Amino acid sequence: MEQANWPYFDPEYDSLSARMNPPRVVIDNNICENATLIKVDSANTHGVLLEVVQVLTELDLSITKAYISSDGGWFMDVFHVTDQNKNKLTDASLIDYIKQSLGAQHDFTTRSDVRTCLGKSVGRTVGVEQIAEHTAIELTGTDRPGLLSEVSAVLTNLGCNVKHAEVWTHNMRVACVVYVTDEKSGGPIKDPELQSRIKELLCNVMKGTDDRRGAKTEFSMGLTNTERRLHQMMFADRDYESPEPVKREAVDGKPNITIQNCGERGYSIVNVECTDRPKLLFDTVCTLTDMQYVVFHATINSEGSIAHQEYYIRHMDGRFLDSEAEKQRVIKCLEAAIERRVSDGLRLELCTSDRVGLLSEVTRIFRENGLSVTRADVETRNDKAVNVFYVTDARGNPVDRNIVDNMRREMEIGQTLLQITEVPRLARSPPIEPTKGAKFSLGSLLKSQSERFLYSLGSLGWTRSL
Repeated sequence: MEQANWPYFDPEYDSLSARMNPPRVVIDNNICENATLIKVDSANTHGVLLEVVQVLTELDLSITKAYISSDGGWFMDVFHVTDQNKNKLTDASLIDYIKQSLGAQHDFTTRSDVRTCLGKSVGRTVGVEQIAEHTAIELTGTDRPGLLSEVSAVLTNLGCNVKHAEVWTHNMRVACVVYVTDEKSGGPIKDPELQSRIKELLCNVMKGTDDRRGAKTEFSMGLTNTERRLHQMMFADRDYESPEPVKREAVDGKPNITIQNCGERGYSIVNVECTDRPKLLFDTVCTLTDMQYVVFHATINSEGSIAHQEYYIRHMDGRFLDSEAEKQRVIKCLEAAIERRVSDGLRLELCTSDRVGLLSEVTRIFRENGLSVTRADVETRNDKAVNVFYVTDARGNPVDRNIVDNMRREMEIGQTLLQITEVPRLARSPPIEPTKGAKFSLGSLLKSQSERFLYSLGSLGWTRSL
């Protein structure tokens, strides 16, 4: 049988310290006029900040401000959050879900489903159940127009039904995680010969005719959050290294990232300024965590159109970034993490009854009409396929609306609904001028006691004896 490749994942939060001093979560709607405050206080372990941010991000919540401190053995955060419509959190089931996910129970197997403000169901989704019910396939390689169509055609011809998939492209590289089932059994792909055939054909598709860096196709156990896994895959594929010649129009609005060392405190200070967008905090924290840096303090402010993030970090062994080459590498990796989700062009949403070969059919129509998929999110909800694609023409330019209208008529024949939305050109916003002084600096935090500082921010008042 094909050897499964287990991606990196953080183990269950189950240390002796956590059992003796379980996480404490307070959610308050009274203190702040325009946001819900969430305070998390727990024993500190590597990755705990990412875990908290990941839970909030999966719920389609916007984090407008955050104050983070984890010096010593304790992790203390205050998050100012709203839903995507800028409303406070009032749904009791949503609040209970957050407490259950981040608090003392910390039980990922018994959490009930909860629906976000965007209608997405979160809980026992593919991210939890895929180990038993799906086969996860990870693909990386050189991006080109029509690639997703070729991949989906191979899977359809081999009797695989795509239940969920996410595709990212950046710097002419592509990463894709696809969850499939066997058309005959409705379960995971267990036949070793079929596994080998799938891997062989997909490797050939991903290599293409001009792949200088190489391509990769792997079966995985799918234990990591899909978006985090895509970050890991693109990082391993070195998408942060610009192709030559540089094929990139989105120069304006490029993130402004600086790193300086605070010698007396032993920290490296990372400042990030860029156009704000959903899931930005997750992307930057994910990158720092997977690069094995520890965030000791941070402030986040994204109430306006520009997000300001300041991180005080060290290596896991306590060192700060001690070379200019390392600083430049971190800057490039953060830039790449921020840019991977930025999609120009049109957002196309299709909703129809799920069936084997649907993705192949839709992407074939895209290819035949000269469209290139820059990002995709394919999902199955209660036997309904809800697919979102971000498309440009083959050269990366905006799509002619006449082409899309013709394509819509072609898809309507198959009883498929196609909705079209212009994507805000986030990557091409006006250039961001470096600020001479941050609106808020962590220097004041470092001069005070973290618990007292966080208490004054949120008035969520408890103290813990250390």
